Amino acid sequence: MRLLENLLDNNVRWAESIKKQDPEFFTKLAKQQSPEYLWIGCSDSRVPANELLGLLPGDVFVHRNVANVVIHTDLNCLSVLQYAIDVLHVKHVIVTGHYGCGGVRAAMENKELGLIDNWLRNIKDTYHHHHRKLDLLSSNQAKLDALCELNVRAQVANVCHTTVVQNAWRRGQELSVHGWIYSIADGILHDLEVTVTGLEQVPEIYHIEPNSK
Repeated sequence: MRLLENLLDNNVRWAESIKKQDPEFFTKLAKQQSPEYLWIGCSDSRVPANELLGLLPGDVFVHRNVANVVIHTDLNCLSVLQYAIDVLHVKHVIVTGHYGCGGVRAAMENKELGLIDNWLRNIKDTYHHHHRKLDLLSSNQAKLDALCELNVRAQVANVCHTTVVQNAWRRGQELSVHGWIYSIADGILHDLEVTVTGLEQVPEIYHIEPNSK
């Protein structure tokens, strides 16, 4: 008996349904990928990028981790970012969080969870930076929702502070960085209106000048 047989059967049905719509789909897909979008999202199984955007495989390049965090020492995330921008020439980087994020909720607490405590420290920094505003909110749920949004905003800034993004802007590449948040309760994405399209929108202290040779 095959393990996970139901998943393999689901895959066959899915592939057949795609081929009925477009018999050449997988032939074309195998030749190249040319997405316009890089999605940086949460690992939460309820937040699948392609499905939320109504896009097919090949239309969106995806990086996911716990609580959609962009850390400047995370070589995995930075490698995805560089490949997406320098090789695939995506035009949009979309950082997407979601309300009720378990990683953000854990960051609000003071419980030891293990290795992930070191990862969530970055979200705790965001909470500490905005604690006066957050502490005025009337409920823990309101605080969680607000911190989910603030976390997205912080990660948009972190994306824009990378040399990968700044070098793309310097060479005139068309590139926008967006911050969105998803509501699992109704399936709707919300634009947090923190789109950055050029270096002039980044505080000067974060500008990284290339080495002169």
